[in-house]
Amino acid sequence: MSAQISAKQVGELRAQTGAGLMDCKKALTEANGDLEAAATILRKKGVASADKKSGRATSEGLVDSYIHLGGKVGVLIEVNCETDFVAKNDDFKAFVKDISLHIAALNPVAISREEVPAELVEKEREVAASQAEGKPAQAVQKIIEGKLNKYFAGVCLLDQPFVKDGDKTVQDVLTETIAKLGENMKIKRFVRFAIGEE
Repeated sequence: MSAQISAKQVGELRAQTGAGLMDCKKALTEANGDLEAAATILRKKGVASADKKSGRATSEGLVDSYIHLGGKVGVLIEVNCETDFVAKNDDFKAFVKDISLHIAALNPVAISREEVPAELVEKEREVAASQAEGKPAQAVQKIIEGKLNKYFAGVCLLDQPFVKDGDKTVQDVLTETIAKLGENMKIKRFVRFAIGEE
């Protein structure tokens, strides 16, 4: 027997996740009224939905700026989406502003692991290998991979813990926004300026 789903429960789940009314009702029904389980169901569906959209072209979007600390740090960013309609959407604009603020605060080197300069990765690999010296051979590779993953989490925008919610990465927030707005999105490029930095 399935639990009765109230409008209040649907409203709470919608406020928590930003998903549509019918999606919230279906998820609550599937979860027998359990709000946390329903939120998890919606997250999984959102990730699957975002994955399906990843191949679609992103030829619209927004260029935005963020200035912080009384003009001491500034970020200029381009985030692309599929349509002009979404580019003008307040949720999309808020996402772009949040990512700008994140870049100002955490100063990533690149958007993704693939964009980190090879010489920086190789230098990190050498440091990790020297720290793993004397360890059992089978452990050395795992130690190096672990240290590289930690390095990427510090310098790659998509791998960094999101400045407004450390339990999520920037990639998680991007995926949730894609699922919520129903279009593919891509953080195309950014530049961060800080007084006194080269």
